[in-house]
Amino acid sequence: MRIDIVTLFPELCDTFLSASILGRAREKNLFEAHCHQIRDYTKNKQRQTDDYPYGGGCGMVLYAQPIADCLREVQRQCEEQGRARPHIVFMTAAGQPYNETTARRLASYDSLTLVCGHYEGIDERVIEAFGDEEISIGDYVLTGGELASLVVADSVLRLQPGVLAEEKGYEEESYWDGLIEYPQYTRPEVWEGRAVPPVLLTGDHNKIDAWRGQRSRERTRLRRPDLYEAWCESHPIARIPRWKRSERAQLIRTDAQFDAAAALLTGEQGEECAAARENLMAKRSAGWAFYLHSMGETPDALVGVCHKTGEIAQLFVKSDAREQGIGTKMLDFALKKLSEHGSPWLNVENSNTAAIGLFRRMGFVPDANEDKGENLVMRYCGKKTEKL
Repeated sequence: MRIDIVTLFPELCDTFLSASILGRAREKNLFEAHCHQIRDYTKNKQRQTDDYPYGGGCGMVLYAQPIADCLREVQRQCEEQGRARPHIVFMTAAGQPYNETTARRLASYDSLTLVCGHYEGIDERVIEAFGDEEISIGDYVLTGGELASLVVADSVLRLQPGVLAEEKGYEEESYWDGLIEYPQYTRPEVWEGRAVPPVLLTGDHNKIDAWRGQRSRERTRLRRPDLYEAWCESHPIARIPRWKRSERAQLIRTDAQFDAAAALLTGEQGEECAAARENLMAKRSAGWAFYLHSMGETPDALVGVCHKTGEIAQLFVKSDAREQGIGTKMLDFALKKLSEHGSPWLNVENSNTAAIGLFRRMGFVPDANEDKGENLVMRYCGKKTEKL
């Protein structure tokens, strides 16, 4: 890949591209980089690159002419090398927000040119004449476009083959799959009383991968709910894990089963457990059916369905049985029990983003016609799933 930066400070940009990981990759000719001084293309003795804006106002605006002539020279050089016309990006505050998806797209070009704005901006006419797109790296103001162009250059060039030691080096990082990266740890094992999570010391890569995935989703859900929502939409659960021989879901009929279900929900015996049992019994009288999931002889999950209304409720998985796909299987089980209803539905607290994420991935969507205040009504839209 060839990358060109059109700037008033080429030394600044060139120094960055010659340091650290990018510098080593550049020495190996894994990419080609050129930083162009806009002043070299001026036509006045003072090498002036800017002037006052038409219409008045504070600050200065960069001329169109030197930038245009510089871009023509870059195009000529690319043509001489047998490359396609460079994709030209102007770094402006009015550009589209930059993200990892855009970085991957820009990384696919054989030649990319970044134009750095300065002062109050660039004459709009040269942007209209040469620009393929405008990009902004964030909703804040910088003194110039150099830092923005280097952000883009770094995120694009690191995706080029061979720049990073392993492809996995960027595929597991934040935003690659739409999620924030899981937390990282290194030696010592205990630092100032804080220990490394035990699972990372097991050497069991399946457990470690599951832990990292869980932490990544949890971090994104708590810190960037916008990203988590988008991830849920783009990562539907298309395959349901197979049931193991030792697990089963039984219709709750006996007193002992109701006792077990109430204890599962409350985690204890006593008045709270008795109240939960009474609530389950009352719902059964109102037309509900409850199913208790067990692994071997140990109850660990519950779900309820109402054949009269098509509602699903009481989906619960014991804390030490989570992250094993049991909740997914029980929700799928409930949907099959309500096959006579076109769109089964459920209620969930707006604050329970983990549950909402599961429901979205399973094909439930918020019902715009229902307003339950602190609760969200979600209806199943009929996405097909298959067993693993």
